[in-house]
Parts: sequence; C-alpha cells; structure tokens
Amino acid sequence: MARSEVPDEWVERIDAICAAFPECVAEAAWAGTRWRVRGATVAHVFGGEDQLLRVTFRADPDEVAAFVHLGGPRFRVGGWGSDAVGLILDEGTDLAELAELLTDSYCRQAPAALAALVDRPGE
Repeated sequence: MARSEVPDEWVERIDAICAAFPECVAEAAWAGTRWRVRGATVAHVFGGEDQLLRVTFRADPDEVAAFVHLGGPRFRVGGWGSDAVGLILDEGTDLAELAELLTDSYCRQAPAALAALVDRPGE
C-alpha cells in the first residue's frame, strides 16, 4: 500500500511554527517534509502506509518517558535515537502542544547560540 500524502494545511501549520526558529528550513524528505537547522532534523511530517499522518521530532528524556506511557496518538520512534518521538496528526491535534514540542525539539537540535534566541513556553 502506498503512503498517504501530507495535506498542504499540515505542512503550512508546521512551517508556521518552525519559521520562527533561526536558520530552520523546510525541505523535501524521503517522504513528506522535514525541517532542519544546520543539518539536524527538528521535525519530519509524513504519511504512513496505514494512511495516518505523523510528525516526528526530538524530546527531552522525561518527555520521551511520557510518550511511551501515554501511548496514542503519541509514540516512540525506533532506530532514530533515544530521544525520538512522534504524534499522529488529525483534527483533534492540540496545535499549542505541537508548537511547544517542536520548540523543544528545535532547542535540542540547534547550536546553543541559536537555541538561546528562542522563547520557550513555560520558561
């Protein structure tokens, strides 16, 4: 079965979040779109063969543990590092939570000087 296409509105939503991050650029990925800072992936949105839409990103260790225990729509990504997690995206996705998670991912992936320029929710 073929992977589902990523609807433009989801690329636009994620791009609106990531555009606020210094030097964060969108590019075509092996599937879907990814956002990177100086070669490090901040977020990757893609459709799966099961026709579900996913976004993957990096998270702090305590957040990874929460993703493992909470389960769907959250998931742990195998083979991409110990801090890789993701969300299934749908009409019920909390966009404020997504923005916070992607901000944290950017700050984990970006050089410290760039991460220091970003306002982090709750800090």
